[in-house]
Amino acid sequence: MKTTPIIFLFSIIMLIASIIIFTKSEQSSSMQQPNEDDIRSAISEKLNLEIEAIADSPVLGLQQVFTDKGLFYVSNNGEYFLQAKVFNISSEKVVDETEFALRNVRKEGLKQFEDSMIEFAAEDEKYVINVFTDATCGYCRKLHNEIEQYRDLGITVRYLAWPRAGINSQTYQDTVSIWCSEDPQQAMTDAKAGKRIAGQTCENKVAQQYEFGQKVGVQGTPNIILPDGSVFPGYQPANQLIQRIKAAS
Repeated sequence: MKTTPIIFLFSIIMLIASIIIFTKSEQSSSMQQPNEDDIRSAISEKLNLEIEAIADSPVLGLQQVFTDKGLFYVSNNGEYFLQAKVFNISSEKVVDETEFALRNVRKEGLKQFEDSMIEFAAEDEKYVINVFTDATCGYCRKLHNEIEQYRDLGITVRYLAWPRAGINSQTYQDTVSIWCSEDPQQAMTDAKAGKRIAGQTCENKVAQQYEFGQKVGVQGTPNIILPDGSVFPGYQPANQLIQRIKAAS
């Protein structure tokens, strides 16, 4: 039995129409208004993450989700969860939208620790950097050995605790001892010189600082937060860091 050209053409048209309808249906599903309760429930139950905030992302159909373990993205319908960086390439300059969002989180989050950092203030302060540190970290020790060079350039260094081995570790206990010492500055200097610090306990925010570091993307030490909230992961000599600070200001 032969298929007439009209029937064949009609079949093609119907097939195309079905594809268009299916595609629009899928798009509609992903572009629907986000249901925050569904998103919170799915992420907390299936991924065991604590959600702190949900906001619109720069990408249509995605929400950005701030959790205790960092910034993630989820589709409006709550079916897809992404760990990714979002770059805006619509203009001549490429913008890291994920990093831009985290800058504000870092700057706001640091305020809760202003009274619990170990500070090495510059006499003629021009800039303040916040550094996640671990006294056993080689490059943290290198940075601290040059602390006077930073201060001479007008850079105040404020340390936050980030014991690399985690909270349930000896490194964590040693970090608490530094923060609880009668003279935390001297204890930090001694610990980074390889000296043993006497065990101390007190009310402290070492665990909270560590958890905050995880939330804003810290994966190692030293991790330097510049005044604008951007991050330089790793050691940087004072004369080079000052140039980065100026460029970011």
